[in-house]
Parts: sequence; C-alpha cells; structure tokens
Amino acid sequence: MKHLLLAGLALVPLLAAPAVARPLTIQDVTMLSRVGAPTASKDGRWLVWAQREIDLAADRGRYDLWRLDLAKRGAKPEKLAAEPDVNENDPQIVGDTVYFTSDKGGGDGAVWAIPLAGGTPRKLTGFQGGFGGFRVAPDASKLVVWADRKPGAPSLAPAMEKKAADAGSGRTYDQLFVRHWDTWADGTRSQLFVLPLTAEGAPGDGTAVIGTLVGDTPSRPFGGVEEVAWSPDGRTLYFALREAGRIEATSTNLDIFSVPADGSAAPTNLTAGNDATDNLPTVSPDGRQLAYFAMKRPTFEADRQVLMIRDLASGQTRAVTEAWDRSVASIAWAPDGRSLYVTADDTQETPLFRVDAATGKVTRLTVQGHVAAVAVVPKGAVVALDSLTAPDDYYLVTRPNRAQRLTSVNADRLAGIDMPTVTRFSFTGANSDTVWGYAVRPAGTTGKVPVAFMVHGGPQGSSNNSWSYRWNPAVFAGAGYGLVAVDFHGSTGYGQGFTDSISNNWGGWPLEDLQKGFAAATAKFGWLDGDRACALGASYGGYMMNWIEGQWPDRFKCIVQHDGVFDARAMAYETEELWFDEWEHGGKTYYEDPQAFEKWNPVNFVDRWKTPMLVITGEKDFRIPYTQGLAAFTALQRRAVPSRLLVFPNENHWVLKPKNSRQWYGEVIGWMDRWTAAK
Repeated sequence: MKHLLLAGLALVPLLAAPAVARPLTIQDVTMLSRVGAPTASKDGRWLVWAQREIDLAADRGRYDLWRLDLAKRGAKPEKLAAEPDVNENDPQIVGDTVYFTSDKGGGDGAVWAIPLAGGTPRKLTGFQGGFGGFRVAPDASKLVVWADRKPGAPSLAPAMEKKAADAGSGRTYDQLFVRHWDTWADGTRSQLFVLPLTAEGAPGDGTAVIGTLVGDTPSRPFGGVEEVAWSPDGRTLYFALREAGRIEATSTNLDIFSVPADGSAAPTNLTAGNDATDNLPTVSPDGRQLAYFAMKRPTFEADRQVLMIRDLASGQTRAVTEAWDRSVASIAWAPDGRSLYVTADDTQETPLFRVDAATGKVTRLTVQGHVAAVAVVPKGAVVALDSLTAPDDYYLVTRPNRAQRLTSVNADRLAGIDMPTVTRFSFTGANSDTVWGYAVRPAGTTGKVPVAFMVHGGPQGSSNNSWSYRWNPAVFAGAGYGLVAVDFHGSTGYGQGFTDSISNNWGGWPLEDLQKGFAAATAKFGWLDGDRACALGASYGGYMMNWIEGQWPDRFKCIVQHDGVFDARAMAYETEELWFDEWEHGGKTYYEDPQAFEKWNPVNFVDRWKTPMLVITGEKDFRIPYTQGLAAFTALQRRAVPSRLLVFPNENHWVLKPKNSRQWYGEVIGWMDRWTAAK
C-alpha cells in the first residue's frame, strides 16, 4: 500500500479515475461500511475491528469482526468472525485471543472469544438480563461487565420483582432526572461486575464492585469502555461515575474511583477535590500512573479538558497540558510510558498529538482530517481517520505529518463518485476576532450555485474537517448546493476563551459571525449565489434558525430547523440536563433570572417571522423536547408563513435509522429546491 501524505484539506480515497463521475447521494452514504474503534495486539502485528454493514430491509446495521496483518506488506483485511444474521462487536485483544460481544443464539447476548489466528468462537458468559459492555483484564484472569441493575445488586442475576395483578402502568418519581436523552428512568443503574476467566469461560453471575455508590458507570447515555480501566496485574479497577441523588440533573461532577477487583473494599474517590468533571481513566503500562482529563468549572460541560497524571503510590497529581489551550478528547499511553497520544479539536481539524509525560510538550502528528479512534502499537499509533470527503479508514502514524494508509474499506462503493472540493477561509468576526469557515463546491460546476448555509450544534462544537452520517456537506454538494459553514464564537478548537464566549450570548456574537461569514463567503467565492440561499441547523443550530427568523428575516429564501429551542422559558423547565441550560444563561434558574433567558428567546420575536421554514423533530428527543418543534410550527402556521413539519416517532435528538435518514434528506433537499429554484 502506498504512503499517503496528509497535505490536502480532505483525505481522498485512493481510487482509479472512473469513466463517468456522479455526485454523492444519501443513498450512497447510508450503504457505506462503517469501521469501529480498532484494537491492536501488543506486538503490533494484528489489527482487529468491528465493521458495520447496513441491512436496509431491516432498517438497521449489522456488525462483523475483521482483522489485518500489519506485518505483511500489502495485506488485505479479512473477516475474523462474520456469521450471517449475527452481530459480532466490541473486540478487545488480550494475548492471542480476541474477546467480543455476540448475539448468536438470541437472548441478551454474551461475551465470546476467538483465537487471534482464527478458529471457532467460544461463548464465555451465560448470565441473564443483558449487559452494556465489558473489558478484559490485561493478564486475562478476569473481565468486568457493566449492566443496568437495581442499585446495590450483588451480582448480575436479575432481581425477582412481584407486580400486583391490578397494578397500573404509571411511573412515579420523587426527584429530577426522570428521563435522559431518549429514555425514561426505570430505577436501574449501570454498574460493574467482575467475573473470573477460566478454561471453562467466565462462569457465574459475577461480583458487584462499586459498593454502595449510586450512579452510572460508564456514564449514560454515551459512556463506554473508555471510562473503565484495569491495572496491568488485574487487581484494581478504575472507573468514572457521577454520584446520583437530588443533584444529578444539575451536576457535571464525574469522579474517578479505584476499587479492588475482588470487591474486598469499598471504592476510593481519587478526584474528590474537584467538583467538575474528571474522566477517561487510563493506566500507564507499568501500572504506576493514572492519566485522565479534568475540567475546572462545575456545571460547565464544555470546559477545557486538561490532561492530568496521578502517581498512584503517592497520590501526587499534576496538570500536564495546563499550558496548552486545547481540550483533550481521548487518551492512550505509548508503550514505553514516556508519552501519551491524545486527540483535540484544533482550527477545524481533530488531529492526533503526542504529549511528553514529563514536560507536557505537545507534538502534532497528523496534518488534517478528523481522528476518530486510536490504537497504540510499538511503532506508533493506528488511527481511524476521516474528512469532509472521505469516511473512516485506518492509517499507521509513526512520525509527524506522514501516515501510511492501511485500508480502503469503501473503495468499491465510492468508485465513480465525484467528491466536492473544500476551501477554508477566514474573516474578521465579532469582537474583532479571526473566525474560520469553509465552503464546499459541487464537483464539475461552472456557474453559480445556490447556497446551503449550515450552522453547527453544541453550541460548543465545530464545523470541522470530518465525515458525517447525519449532516453531510458532501451530500448537499451532491444535490447541487454550495455549502458554507462558519465556526462562530463558541466553537471548539480555538482556545477556551473563544469557546466560553457564547455562554449568556447565544444570539449576540454568534449571529454577528454568521452574518459577516456569509458576506465574506459570497464575496470571496464567485460561484456562490447569495440570492438563492437557505439556512439550516440542528440543536443549537436549530435555535439559531429560530433566532434568524426574528433577527435576520430578509436574508434567506428558506430555513430548515431541526430540534431547535423555540421558547427558552419552556426549555428551562422541560429539558433534562439542567446544568447545561442554566450555565448557558448565566448559571441561575429561570425563576431567579428570567431576563437572562428572555434576552435571546426566539419566541419573543415571532411577530417578525416570515421566512419559509421546514421544522423537524423526534418524539424521543428529551434534550430539546419535540414540543419545542410543535410550538415553532404553530407560530409559523398562525402567521401564515409557508411551513412544513416532519416528526420522527422513533428518533431522538439525532436521526439514526437508514430509512429515516433517506427521508430526512428527501424532505430537506426538496424544501430547499422548492425555494431556491431559479425564477
């Protein structure tokens, strides 16, 4: 396989030039193979991963295990475990064995094992009641499983509960956090249970190890294996947990605990002195140090994540990247323990960095693209890398600015597709700060094209150089639109001060940046037709669509608003993670400081609304409840503004199902076509 120098803005698949090119469509995107986080053998020879294929008829993904021999020049990926109608997922290599989850045989799934060299998979666990994930100890003596059980459950065995014959279906609650993301609270918590690994497998129902702690580990809904770590000798577990109680809806205080793997002692809180978030416990190869990240400000979920290292013998802790104004998103130790590999947003990119453990010196290793996952090998690191014009593939990174491409997973599916070109630009935005954006030009265009002006969510996020299976700029370009995105004040990758500037300022500097950015883009790129433009966004981007309706009503031909805040007052009482909404409006509740919420409240300016809007929402969205979308649609209809409502009964804050994704794009692009058509 040839080496690929990461020198362009976007990674381009290594494909033969097709005879007749065509643009990318959502039909293409939904059928792409998706590679997961890779795992590597300790000697660096083998790479194993789960790969998702789409079963469109069933409207879901299915997973197989693949492997690649890194020692063979030009080796091709091959299937390791891939039974029809069976999901094999979450691989981990320990010694010469690959451990993974499988739903073979139905039921709740189990942990299985297969020799790294290939062979017949072997079922290891047999407990009932389902589980969320697992991690094998480095010495292969045991494994830890996390599963939703009632607080204080002594083992994985499901509790026996009697229900009265005349019991109703109602749920009762005595404190907040009654629902989260897309799920109603049912009284269970994600907890850790340790099982022995023997020649017969991992028998029994395991032993609970978190004691009397009440909370979720890993954290719900997105925490996983990265929040649980073993010591090299398999005697100690480290995990992140936010203790629950009446403060759960207003607290970001995740702490890192250690506990004996045999459950012989209660967990010890290693970060009790910090009331903000501590997470990603990662043990050094020699077992003497624990790396993690720490935030400083309680209740602020987008605070800077500083790399910390704790000496486990003395308890001494130091902030390794305090002088580096970037936020660490993932952590992995180098085999020699002298440095760590981390990822962090940096000016519309998410590179891989190496951090010297002693000095904190940071070295950037990849030039461009979004590093989605990292597996450390003796030579360096294998990364899953994607960009605006290429989905994830694996690359071996051994030194700065150069990477060896290992896979071209979607080469056949992308053959014959002409990707757009991406150009980055900057301008002077609010507060006289430099603000960055990019413009995506449809392939083969010669004249002016209509504009899709996309606003990212978060709000502390970024329109960066990454592939998306939801809001994909290349798909909009494939439909004939020049897409423009701006990293307004509040975006990540420009220093914490820039990120902080959106809080209590939702409709101020960000809107100014968007206005100046749109003007800068249409002035710089003559192929953009600024008179035929639609604005679109989700979450905070959806809020901004509602805000633009009242504050910038004459600029766009149409608007697409997905899961956006319409009424800040209702949002303050309806959302679940109260810490977010209250921090973003000055740190107080609505009743303590209503003006902070009303200052940037779109509902107060409905009398100015006149731009045609498509409103989209999911009934399972508890972050920005679907009632916000219904209210916006009501406002539009009552004002006789051309409008359309799209409701997904089986989606949350995101659109995840393949058929729904196709419908979403059909509605969105159809709406834009309707209003931007040349007269």
